[in-house]
Amino acid sequence: MKVNYKFFEPLGKSTSMVFSSPHSGSQYFDWFLAQTSLDLNSIRSSEDAFVGEIFESVPFFGAFLIESMVPRTILDLNRARSDLDPQIIADYYSRDISSRVASGLGIVPRVVGNGKKIYSKKLTLKEVQDRIRKYYNPYHERLAEVLEQVKKEFGRAILLDCHSMPSDALNFRKKVAYEIPDIILGDRFGMSCDFRIVDFIEKAFIEEGFNVYRNIPFSGGHITQVYGQPVKNIHAVQIEINRALYMNEKKIEKKENFDSFCESIKNVVFKISQLDKYLPAFEYAAE
Repeated sequence: MKVNYKFFEPLGKSTSMVFSSPHSGSQYFDWFLAQTSLDLNSIRSSEDAFVGEIFESVPFFGAFLIESMVPRTILDLNRARSDLDPQIIADYYSRDISSRVASGLGIVPRVVGNGKKIYSKKLTLKEVQDRIRKYYNPYHERLAEVLEQVKKEFGRAILLDCHSMPSDALNFRKKVAYEIPDIILGDRFGMSCDFRIVDFIEKAFIEEGFNVYRNIPFSGGHITQVYGQPVKNIHAVQIEINRALYMNEKKIEKKENFDSFCESIKNVVFKISQLDKYLPAFEYAAE
């Protein structure tokens, strides 16, 4: 089966870090474009554009990097397999509807980021299941495999799930006179990662001049929830970057400062890569 993700192994000495970019895929297949009447910019409004590129330095500092090539509008890797939407799947019914599915953002999204409908007609359940088999399963199987591999070597694994957030989603900060966050770290309010690790990551961003907040309004999605199990020595943190820092959000184009922004993130990644040196693996009491 053709692999629809990019996978980069550490170059040189490795660390306990694994970076994931599940929403930056931009491989829009012809069959998908034929199913929607939306223009490409509308479709791409859901995409974490350029995030994989922003973190491309990761392997040079000893960490794994896995990036989806399949766009979020086709299949959302940061959802549960059960997040099926009856409003977009013909002859499918379920009483168990999550809030994400209800809002149109299930494993196969019904709407894009601005709320516009993606499809003019419903999909079959087989179509959706085929997407899960082709794109979802291989990505998650590889991610789980790598986390276990890293855990064996270091006694723990630390997953950094990388995303971008539309600046419009941060307007609530203006209303309460707070600074707009550049970075939001999500650890599901302490459930998915040891606080010492999050503190270390936060400090690395702050030292590079970023405004950092935690958990509000993004505390971590399905990937952070499922893989982040500190008692099993697998930690997960979701990183959300304000898109306005590096791109024109309407045109989905890089700003002139894109290269210098990537250099700042590269500096952050280097600092994070030193974590094993300063924070050895922790031991947890059995549940």
